[in-house]
Amino acid sequence: MYLWEKENVPYYNEEYHDGFIPSMQPYIAKGAKACIIVCPGGGYADKCMDKEGSQIALWLNSIGVSAFVLDYRIEPYKHPVPVIDAKRAIRYARHLADEYGYAKDRIGIMGFSAGGHLAGSAGTFKGDFGYEPQDEIDQECSKPDFMVLCYPVISCCEYAHRGSFENLSAVVSAKCALELSIDKNVDCATPPTFLFHTAADQAVPVENSLLMASALSRYNVPFEVHIFNDGVHGIGLANGDSPTPLVPHSDMWPENLKNWLQSMKYLD
Repeated sequence: MYLWEKENVPYYNEEYHDGFIPSMQPYIAKGAKACIIVCPGGGYADKCMDKEGSQIALWLNSIGVSAFVLDYRIEPYKHPVPVIDAKRAIRYARHLADEYGYAKDRIGIMGFSAGGHLAGSAGTFKGDFGYEPQDEIDQECSKPDFMVLCYPVISCCEYAHRGSFENLSAVVSAKCALELSIDKNVDCATPPTFLFHTAADQAVPVENSLLMASALSRYNVPFEVHIFNDGVHGIGLANGDSPTPLVPHSDMWPENLKNWLQSMKYLD
């Protein structure tokens, strides 16, 4: 489903992506009480729609969670376009809650790598960046109730994944770095957060998740973080299903997430 009609898409540019319109694909689990927007990664230059999109949504369905896989705008679109797409997706999911049967106050957002940055942006960035409400969907709250950040791009400072930020912002100044760093935007109103990363990640250093965990702790935001020793960047479910690599022990993270969702009462 498209997030907007073509004539209403904010920042729309016909030359980009052959007229690409942001959308989200529903994966609805019967009887689900919670729903999660899934943001695939790809450095804001691409999107891994299988192992960080459809595979994740189907796994969420298997534990009784409905999902929407977000196909958001990327390079050459710049900030704040992706986060406007993500916030619209959250609003849209809330708007559809009664139709699909999940609760309006159990809408989470989940992201991988740069998709983790996008998910964190939706959960921490303030305001709507000049976006004006257009319809009844925009009357819904755009803030997620919880976040799931998987080997996420967090910092635009010392441990930055430079490629993601070069694709996201035309100029990464010192001021911009602070504005785009998720950990710098955490406050006491930040949603509860689950994090996982691997120490072996050479693309997005594990310090990104550690910085986020430290910020959450500083503001007493409920969080859980799992750091595994093995697994290169982009392991997805880590279960060996093509194109996802098998990473023994690190493949426990989905079960850790399920337990966290249960402990936070999102699955009841």
